[in-house]
Amino acid sequence: MTALTLSTSGAATLRADALVVGIAKGAKGLVVAPGAEAVDKAFDGKLATVLETLGASGAEGEVTKLPAPSGLKVPVVVAVGLGQVPAKDEAYDAEALRRAAGSAARALKGSKKAGFALPTESAEDAGAVAEGALLGAYAFTAYQGGENKLAPKAAKSAKNDAKLPLAEVALLGAKPRDKAFKAAAERAVAVTEEINRARDLINTPPNDLYPESFAAVATAAGKEHGIKVQVLDEKALVKGGYGGLLGVGQGSTHGPRLVKLAYTHPKAEKTLALVGKGITYDSGGISLKPAGHNETMKCDMSGAAAVFAAVVAASRLGLQINVTGWLALAENMPSGNATRPGDVLHMYSGKTVEVLNTDAEGRLVLADALTRASEEKPDAIVDVATLTGAMVLALGNRTFGVMSNDDAFRTSVHEIAEEVGEASWPMPLPADLRKGMDSPTADIANMGERMGGGLVAGLFLQEFVGEGIAWAHLDIAGPAFHEGAPYGYTPKGGTGSAVRTLVRLAERTAAGDLG
Repeated sequence: MTALTLSTSGAATLRADALVVGIAKGAKGLVVAPGAEAVDKAFDGKLATVLETLGASGAEGEVTKLPAPSGLKVPVVVAVGLGQVPAKDEAYDAEALRRAAGSAARALKGSKKAGFALPTESAEDAGAVAEGALLGAYAFTAYQGGENKLAPKAAKSAKNDAKLPLAEVALLGAKPRDKAFKAAAERAVAVTEEINRARDLINTPPNDLYPESFAAVATAAGKEHGIKVQVLDEKALVKGGYGGLLGVGQGSTHGPRLVKLAYTHPKAEKTLALVGKGITYDSGGISLKPAGHNETMKCDMSGAAAVFAAVVAASRLGLQINVTGWLALAENMPSGNATRPGDVLHMYSGKTVEVLNTDAEGRLVLADALTRASEEKPDAIVDVATLTGAMVLALGNRTFGVMSNDDAFRTSVHEIAEEVGEASWPMPLPADLRKGMDSPTADIANMGERMGGGLVAGLFLQEFVGEGIAWAHLDIAGPAFHEGAPYGYTPKGGTGSAVRTLVRLAERTAAGDLG
């Protein structure tokens, strides 16, 4: 993991491999952002002019490297764009700082240490820069670096080092002796380390990550962080009547699991339940996915990874709230034992579900977990899932949908997501779409109308939420796994989508800000 330090050094005296500064678009050209004054002075006040000559525009995420002048102790200056200069008396947007720091950290892959002299007027700014840098420095290298016995040792070492993430982020101007700045840095480390743990899980190939091994990871983390973990294996699921989990998982040699993680605080007055879809690989089952749609389906457990990471982060932050995580884990495979279209499953709730499409499996495992979570009567439930392609069609690849049985709660979750830099959009649950799931055979079918399919899935889940419990559903099918080129602090592959939203929701609930 990349280390974070609050440096007492100034930009002119820091010894590191590189120094990161911010630039922005002003009314009359490039503007050097606060934090870079000493660097600008080393360039005789002409840093902006030099950068403009090199083609820099100050656009968000734009990175320009240039040799450092003799007045600095670093060999390289990295100028990163912050977008438009904020209006008078306004600060740089936290998400702009987060993305800029992430872009710079990615550009410094292979470096040992870099100083970040971006605007950090407040502890919140410092936290945003720290988050962006630590998330941007992420790299999934667990399956790389295999030894080539024919290559010289020096060549192998240099090649592998170049792939490694930036080793240390030194935050400049962040007032290391100030309690608020220290707390912001500690929070950034805890949250980003858990986001990166979620990313690792999402990126792990399905031959190594399956329900049993995922449950083992959760159990080990529980022991490390004082979280009580309970794992229901196949026998326990059969005994408990968890027909949704069993129905989805019965086609695989890797049996399903339901994992409960419980973080408790002795002074907690509120309880938040988080439920995550954990399909460790989704072939579609008998309703097999077409060619070209299988290769990234290791990411179908991103919801469970987000829930797991959020519970561990809550524990590490010592939040004054009880947070329970439910990981609904199964592998959806076709075989002679697999559930068939037309089969009827007897769910944990007592309801029966006619399975019309085995590729609509996420809602089946979530239904059992939602019912079980509801039994403990939490103050609120939030489920997170890569649930529908329809949500991607509606909102694109970077925005997740938010549905809820409570309009005020939906608004709060949406606003929290936007605040922490996770793009989201409130979506409705139209009652008229429920009729499409009527079944002549069972209480409900797992499919309804094709149009509005993401909303239909939300309506299905709502059927399994306990009466009187505020519930929100986050469909992260778009932003959970990024297949394009990295940008900002977002890597290629698993992103850890929704973790920051869940953690901030837990913080707000603990503080009593949500009623």
